Amino acid sequence: MENLRIQICTILVLVLAAVPAAAFPIPERLIYEATWSGIKAGSAILEVTPQGDELRLTNTIRSTGVVSAFFKIDDRIESVITRAGKPKFFRENKREGSYRAAREATFNFTTLRANSVDLLKKIEQTDPITPGTYDSLSSIYFIRASDLPPGRSLSFEIYDTKHLWNTEVRVVQRQEVKTPLGKFKTVMVTSRLRHNGEEAKVGNTTFWFTDDSRRIPVKITSTMKVGQVTLTLVGGL
Repeated sequence: MENLRIQICTILVLVLAAVPAAAFPIPERLIYEATWSGIKAGSAILEVTPQGDELRLTNTIRSTGVVSAFFKIDDRIESVITRAGKPKFFRENKREGSYRAAREATFNFTTLRANSVDLLKKIEQTDPITPGTYDSLSSIYFIRASDLPPGRSLSFEIYDTKHLWNTEVRVVQRQEVKTPLGKFKTVMVTSRLRHNGEEAKVGNTTFWFTDDSRRIPVKITSTMKVGQVTLTLVGGL
């Protein structure tokens, strides 16, 4: 279930211009049910809280039931961003089956460099970034503050502590989505990740954002090595 992180990661950030991250209420807590190839797999929470002049974004994903018995998932991703939506610090701690990861990254938009640390392997590296670089989590909140007319295409970069991914986003269409909380009018947005010209095999994501000023992601699907993960909003409004 590696890419529930790139997943909800994975994606989306908008143009190179900074857009104030104020299209949604702060604090905010959105609760999701996760299904894996049609099987109930667990729950996820997307949360934003104020932290002085900055915002702290958090995404937690935990497996439950039968899925947890053979593929336990316990992920926590954090991102600290400016009020204008630029990432400053990123951290991820993941447990997905036998897979473990603990990484951190800091962003410097003056030098256009990102410094990352693999806390398990004790490896540090510095990579070039662009003015339009985000981490996988901050990108979601940045796009929510943006205009999403059907037919619009966007491109930007996402730094995952190891690689700088070129991301192409397309606003596909308006669509009504049914959830346990009711029906929502949404805009369907797809994203595709590429590194060195090759498309990612996992992590490509589709979002359904409410077609209003809040742009709440009521549904998210992301490809994995095996199957597909779907997050459906069930609480927190």
